[in-house]
Amino acid sequence: MRAPVAPSLSNRLRRLGLGLVLILPTLVLVSGCNSRAEVQEPIRPAIVARPQLAAAEAGTLYSGDVKARYESALGFRVGGKIRQRRVDVGAHVKAGDLIAELDPQDLHLQASSAQASLAAAEADLATARSERARYEALRGKNFVSETQFDAVDNRLKAATARATEARAALNVAQNQAGYSELRADQDGIITSIVAEAGQVVAPGQTIATLARDGEREVEISVPESRIADYHKDQAATIELWAESGKHLAGVLREIAPEADATTRTYRVRVTLGEDAGQAKLGQTARVFFAGAESDAAHVVPLAALYEKDGKPAVWVLDPKTRQVHLKPVTVSAYREQGVVLMDGVDTQDWIIAAGVHKLREGQAVNPVDHSNKPLTL
Repeated sequence: MRAPVAPSLSNRLRRLGLGLVLILPTLVLVSGCNSRAEVQEPIRPAIVARPQLAAAEAGTLYSGDVKARYESALGFRVGGKIRQRRVDVGAHVKAGDLIAELDPQDLHLQASSAQASLAAAEADLATARSERARYEALRGKNFVSETQFDAVDNRLKAATARATEARAALNVAQNQAGYSELRADQDGIITSIVAEAGQVVAPGQTIATLARDGEREVEISVPESRIADYHKDQAATIELWAESGKHLAGVLREIAPEADATTRTYRVRVTLGEDAGQAKLGQTARVFFAGAESDAAHVVPLAALYEKDGKPAVWVLDPKTRQVHLKPVTVSAYREQGVVLMDGVDTQDWIIAAGVHKLREGQAVNPVDHSNKPLTL
């Protein structure tokens, strides 16, 4: 019996080629399926913002503090040692409320001394009057000369003058005794106290500062290069830092006549309107002075500006599809608050405010605010 003959090398290669021919279409088919099943690019978040009207935002911005229109430095009209302080910083006082008082002992002694001086002067006056009356009777009988009578009459006049002086001195001493109490002259808030019980103070030395109730103002500092742009009664928009987004009307009331020697800035005060009661003393506020831009102009962040073919543009988000589209714009000016655009956008648009160079036409994004919180458009 013949043994089986092993297949030749050529037969093996022929079979291997046939297998490869059958396998290759399957690999191509599988590869095609994998490319179609590739994972789509994830939707990335994007910071969006609305354009702001240039009339309200494109002007110059200054930061300042809320202050009272009238502030009084309160002090005693006489010197002495403070016996007691009755109020603390932040206390609201009414006109006539006691703020502090001095030790009145010395003042009462001065009043007693003036009272005694007046009594002595009135006694001398009474003596001079009676003496003049006697000399007047004697002169009628020619018992005294005219010169003697004139001397007695002059002594009466001098006694009258001394009594008047003593009476005035007593009034001053009594008034000073009353000045030992420091009282508020208006309704307001105590903003500072610079003296304590036991301290010896001089007449007129500041003890406390009173910010009167009523008008409120924002004090800002304007550099000398821009002070010529402002004038009295100029309209302004005020925004309290604690109430961001809420605008209050203001009017420029006062411009300092000279610049500060250290900062070279001018002190400017802007009066709040009817909403002054919302502002608290010492609050931080921002003051906007509108520029000369058209009412149709809008302000967008500088980071929102994109350039294509050498022309400016911005990415506008479609709220329905969440896709971005490039829109040409016209730049009017570059401001500290952003870029002023004359056309191309509106306050109702949503624009991409950051990362604009990583976007492409029709790309879908997830809109978020500047705090990375999702927005519902």
